[in-house]
Amino acid sequence: MNAVPTHYVAGLPRPDRALVMGVLNVTPDSFSDGGRWLEPDRAIAHGHELVTEGADLIDVGGESTRPGAARPSVEEELRRVLPVVRALTRAGALVSVDTMRASVARSAIESGAIMINDVSGGLADPAMLPLIAEAGVAYVCMHWRGHSDQMQRHTGYDDLVAEVVGALGVRLEAARAAGIPADRIAVDPGLGFAKTGDQNWILLAALDRFVGLGHPLLVAASRKTFLGALLADPSTGEHRRTLDRDDASAAVAVLAARAGAWCIRAHAVRSTLDAVKVAARWE
Repeated sequence: MNAVPTHYVAGLPRPDRALVMGVLNVTPDSFSDGGRWLEPDRAIAHGHELVTEGADLIDVGGESTRPGAARPSVEEELRRVLPVVRALTRAGALVSVDTMRASVARSAIESGAIMINDVSGGLADPAMLPLIAEAGVAYVCMHWRGHSDQMQRHTGYDDLVAEVVGALGVRLEAARAAGIPADRIAVDPGLGFAKTGDQNWILLAALDRFVGLGHPLLVAASRKTFLGALLADPSTGEHRRTLDRDDASAAVAVLAARAGAWCIRAHAVRSTLDAVKVAARWE
């Protein structure tokens, strides 16, 4: 185990610890904080707050990818995302945009985004990989098996870890073939995307296999349902409510950092940053 990453994304910070990516959902229906930051002024203010708390990157998303979520129109996604990206980048923040659409990615990059976090790994929009190559920005390639309204129908695997690693390998080849430099690509095993709760734990226990792909590894477990299930009330079985999962999220951050993760995507930036600093100092 080594809590100092061995792989980095070119052009992004390289501290002696895992990076922390602050989540900024500008959506009405995200699983954790949907609607809370939907209005641009509130979203921008929260983005500044995340930077103040120590976020290395801010990940702005205008489409909820929780199971069952409906997709917004392209126009609506742009309306939600672009004012926030412009304001934060003008203030000096490093901004990633969480989108599966090449048209949204292009506009976000033109507005100052330096990374695209594509949960579909380029499968949702065939124009995405060529766009990233043309723009020269960083790219997060995630394991994906379908849009939110159907992804939990696709949780069947014969060998979970091998199949997720293999599928990511195929997408990495596609990204490189499209002209994206290898040192600008990170990978994400896609916790919660076409995965059951138990499958998420299996993937977390096998993070070394994803580090072994030779690209920086992003882990996005923050506040997800499998943590709520783990922390369920023993008498009622009721899941721990979303906003009360941050301690468990920080625990995952420590373990992921010690497994070699390059970046932790988190809603609670301060506690996550504390966690990865402790993990790095432990080494």
